[in-house]
Amino acid sequence: MEQLMNYLLEHREMVFIIILSIFLGVEVISNVPTVLHTPLMSGANAIHGVVIIGAIIVMGQAAADNYPALVLGFLAVVLGTLNVVGGFVVTDRMLEMFKKKKTKKES
Repeated sequence: MEQLMNYLLEHREMVFIIILSIFLGVEVISNVPTVLHTPLMSGANAIHGVVIIGAIIVMGQAAADNYPALVLGFLAVVLGTLNVVGGFVVTDRMLEMFKKKKTKKES
């Protein structure tokens, strides 16, 4: 626990930037109109393909005994993949709303 506190104290600026970016992100997302939310989120989720590639590169460059880097890389690949798939599912559902509904022909 002491190592974590020392790390946070040494990298105070980074912690402040992360906290401020969280507040900024919440503020920006909360002001997005409902109509635009689905297309923006599906596009943002598809961009997470870059996260997957980056995580694979990090895992490939990590030493075999560097377990924290390997675990974080694996989690990034799994969560990034789930986000990409979820983005495409949301996009598909959104596009289904704009298709004309099939009517049954009466005999």
